[in-house]
Amino acid sequence: MTMPGTLTAALRAPAGGALWRTELIETIRLALPIALTQLGQVAMMTTDLALLGRLGDTVVAAAALAHTILFAAFVLGMGLVSAVSPLAAQAFGAREPRMVRRALRVGLWAAFLLGVPLTLGQLYGFEILTALGQTEEAARLAARYLDGLAWCMVPGWWFIALRSFMSAVNRPEPALWITLVAIPANALLGYGLIYGAFGLPALDLLGAGIATTIVNLGMCAACIWIAYARPPFRKYRILGNVWRPDWPLFGKLLAIGLPISGAFLLEYGLFAAAALLMGWIGTTALAAHQIALTTAAVLFMVPFGVSMAATVRVGQAAGRRDAAATRLAGFTAIWIGVVFMAAMTLAVIGLRHDIPALFLGSDAPGSRDTAMLAAALLLLGATFFIADGVQTVAAGALRGLNDTRIPLLFSAVCFWVIGFSGSYGLGFPLRLGAEGIWIGFTIGLVLYALLLVWRFHRLTKRGYLPAIAHT
Repeated sequence: MTMPGTLTAALRAPAGGALWRTELIETIRLALPIALTQLGQVAMMTTDLALLGRLGDTVVAAAALAHTILFAAFVLGMGLVSAVSPLAAQAFGAREPRMVRRALRVGLWAAFLLGVPLTLGQLYGFEILTALGQTEEAARLAARYLDGLAWCMVPGWWFIALRSFMSAVNRPEPALWITLVAIPANALLGYGLIYGAFGLPALDLLGAGIATTIVNLGMCAACIWIAYARPPFRKYRILGNVWRPDWPLFGKLLAIGLPISGAFLLEYGLFAAAALLMGWIGTTALAAHQIALTTAAVLFMVPFGVSMAATVRVGQAAGRRDAAATRLAGFTAIWIGVVFMAAMTLAVIGLRHDIPALFLGSDAPGSRDTAMLAAALLLLGATFFIADGVQTVAAGALRGLNDTRIPLLFSAVCFWVIGFSGSYGLGFPLRLGAEGIWIGFTIGLVLYALLLVWRFHRLTKRGYLPAIAHT
């Protein structure tokens, strides 16, 4: 069967209309607060950049460098603690509350053990950046930001693990409420520590980093308290036996989570490499690329939330040993991702000349050329946006089956063998410039999305269910 034929067959509703509607409602109910939480995280980051922007372009550039160093380490742990979600969801579906607690516990331990060395490594930001060829001034400013920002890593990962636990038991709302409170708190504390308002010291970049760390600590503490003391989470006794080693389940978390981290790093590396290629073309190309990619990143948060919901719904069905429900849950989530991103793509195409104006001042040098190129990239991104939504949801559905190693192989081939090679070849030897770079990595992403959907279709068609850890 050809790939398009497989995809068409796979996306047919695999059950009756009533079952499909029920699954659709349950997935949206779970995905909506998760997606809004993700958008809240973006809002916090955007607030930080807006506050730092008043200090000048040099500071903004240094903050971007610091975020690059931090995020490269952060996605490693983010993938690892993401394995809490399928393990806890499967245990919830199997009605084994002790295993739900154990899944969270090993996630918290993994975050701590990985976070300590990586946090200390962030404190060598100056040395890392100068070794990568950055100027001493840019490296010094970025390192000052990292001195305050580095400490947010472990509480940030713990928040993700706790949020995954809450979602696995069908109650993702507390993480959203915490994030909604954190957005204004982050803005006020960041403003105070950057500019010396409200009686606080003026610490510029260091203050921005400290504010982010304090807010992340507060979010983590609030999440722990709710998970420990409030129903329905209280019955899981999440801090019970928290010091007890659980090496078999820890090994299973690593086996599932490390390939997720690898796939995240490969994807992040592709887009970082694309930015480097854009920089070879010129400032206009790099700025236009950043505008188009930032737009894609905001849109991506919704299917990313659907992806996390897919992991939970598929994992719960797998825990119940219900193969038909597992397949239904995955393809319902994929359809939600397709429909949402198709609608957003039409909106972006219609607004492609207006979106760049949100990022550029009308009197800024070269803004007209940048806006025109950004509009062209947004038009080219029509296929990219839909494929990006499909791949993240399909990957989430596969995680619900503990299937992460083959997707890692797919990502290596699609992102680097095909995506990066295509971007370089179309952008430079074939002289298509910025448009060629976007076409190249879009081809890789489309193939990745198709392979993930095919993989889920193949596994669920034969009724595959993962082995479930038991207490």
